[in-house]
Amino acid sequence: MRPDERDLLRSASTGDRDAFAILYKAHLSNLYRYIYLICKSKEISDDIAQNVFVKIWENREALVHVISFKSYLYRLAKNALFDYLRRSRLEVKVAEILRPVSEESPITADSKAIYNEYSKIIKDAIELLPPKRKEIVELRTQQDLSLDEIALKLGISKPVVKKQLYSGLDFIRKYIQKYGELSTAFLIYIYNQS
Repeated sequence: MRPDERDLLRSASTGDRDAFAILYKAHLSNLYRYIYLICKSKEISDDIAQNVFVKIWENREALVHVISFKSYLYRLAKNALFDYLRRSRLEVKVAEILRPVSEESPITADSKAIYNEYSKIIKDAIELLPPKRKEIVELRTQQDLSLDEIALKLGISKPVVKKQLYSGLDFIRKYIQKYGELSTAFLIYIYNQS
């Protein structure tokens, strides 16, 4: 760690925006590259990098205890990437389950029954969402609109769309865990369909 970085961390921990801006400028491009190597999306990399720095600022008091800012930064980025990947997988699975099973589908009758049961559980969970959150989840999972398209269509900001979508998906995941008791066989089946 450079000697002045310790001073920057101490200053930033007390709310010094200039010190925080120096840390931000010094580390943003490398953090962005690290995230991009994993997710391969400029938009997502930018969102995750910005969210990591927002989280650091919101919890800035902890900076005084950070020994290596780079390690701290990358650990937060790794956790943010895992969260993003988990939510993305869930989003894809919700969309997959909500898609009707065709008669020509190679799924067995038992699998179709299980599939339909979980489709109903997900639909029940979606019905319990607040109206705006429900609309956002449906636009994303059933109409496959991007976050930007949803924001434009609803006349709200992309960060609001993202927050509402992630809150909705998190609720659906918890609802499935509570009422669905997903079997290992079902999970294996769904993941093998991707």
